[in-house]
Amino acid sequence: MNIQIDTLAYTNKLRWLAPEQKLLLAIALLIIIAFAHPQIQILIAIWMSIWTVVYAGIPAKIYLKLVYLATFFWLTSLPALAINAIDISHLDLVQNDSIKGLTIGSYYVYLSWKGIEQGLTILTRAIASLSCLYFVMLTIPFTELLQTLRRVGFPVLLTDLLLLMYRFIFVLLNAAAELWTAQQSRGGYRTFSTSMKSLALLIGQLLKRTIENYRQVSLSLESRGFNGEFRVWHPHRYYHSQRYAIEAIFGCTLLIILECSISLF
Repeated sequence: MNIQIDTLAYTNKLRWLAPEQKLLLAIALLIIIAFAHPQIQILIAIWMSIWTVVYAGIPAKIYLKLVYLATFFWLTSLPALAINAIDISHLDLVQNDSIKGLTIGSYYVYLSWKGIEQGLTILTRAIASLSCLYFVMLTIPFTELLQTLRRVGFPVLLTDLLLLMYRFIFVLLNAAAELWTAQQSRGGYRTFSTSMKSLALLIGQLLKRTIENYRQVSLSLESRGFNGEFRVWHPHRYYHSQRYAIEAIFGCTLLIILECSISLF
């Protein structure tokens, strides 16, 4: 999935659009999401999905898969929010909040209406925020995103560390895939005990290969006279779209007006 996301970032229909425009739109919407009601957050999620799927041409299947992963993590946290427990002597305090419950010993375990509302609020905020994040991930290559952050004043040390981490993620994924295929071909996951042993060997080999790769990168940088800063040449030229800028400003303004009207009424 990480490699596919990286490929889409280089081949989407908004590739020619300046990263600054796309990044500013995502940041502006994230600020609005932080203070908006759930209705506005849903509108933002739909709007950013249109930008990602329709304007950028990202396959809907891949985008929905990413949204599904975020929803799955939300589902794992929902029971902790929706299920509460209270001492049975204070049962009168939760009569209006309890949807259904049962008594276990001296405690009353119940399904909380406020907990479900809180979970739904978290869901709308998470989906809206992730739609902005997916827009940035799927339309701006990571290296160009780092170059944009450098231009606006981010520390060079921080962007270089992010670049190295990003590279080692792919190295780790490729090494893990190769080791798992080799173990699978030798029947290393036939039973539970052999699976645990193979998994332990795989983790150990990954650590060893990561250290070796780090040493190779360090030696190659020293041999090329590395002076503490990565300099990457970017021949791709971008264009600023007046049409997209107007749409973004109009959309953000409309969202703010809607949020103010909801707050007033």
